Amino acid sequence: MKYQDCADALQAGAAAADSAARLAEANINPATGLASDYLNHFNEAIMLLEMLSSCPDCLADFLGWRAKSYREHFEFSRFKSRHLAIAAYDAADPNLRARLDALADAMTAILEFTRTAMSPAIPLNTTAALAERAATLLRSLVARAGAVINGEADAGKPPSPQAMVDRLMKRA
Repeated sequence: MKYQDCADALQAGAAAADSAARLAEANINPATGLASDYLNHFNEAIMLLEMLSSCPDCLADFLGWRAKSYREHFEFSRFKSRHLAIAAYDAADPNLRARLDALADAMTAILEFTRTAMSPAIPLNTTAALAERAATLLRSLVARAGAVINGEADAGKPPSPQAMVDRLMKRA
């Protein structure tokens, strides 16, 4: 190996280490390029669902919740390194992005179905039961999305959004 090749390799290694450090400092997984802050978007909806049985006034807040893509979440957030999070997502392994996006689609489908099924006209106990079932399904999917973000090898294939809605309907 020539001297210049060695110098270039060292420089590239230093740049990669600097980049990984910047990602880690910004709470972006350096191995995957994904940030768990995106899951806060779904955790907010889960929290509202969990509160519905004791605080029916939260229904309006839940009904006002709207899905956001990974990019939308960071574009409109106060996340300090939001531009870095979007750039890292764009550079992430397309298979990891697809797995995270599929999980986000499944969570969104559950939330949209639940929102559509709820209305002030249905009894509170029915609303609470539907909310608890949806929250249970969502917590599992958030954990799986976290596994993808954290690069855990066994994050599993995400279910289709329709399969998750079907599960919600069978037990609600």
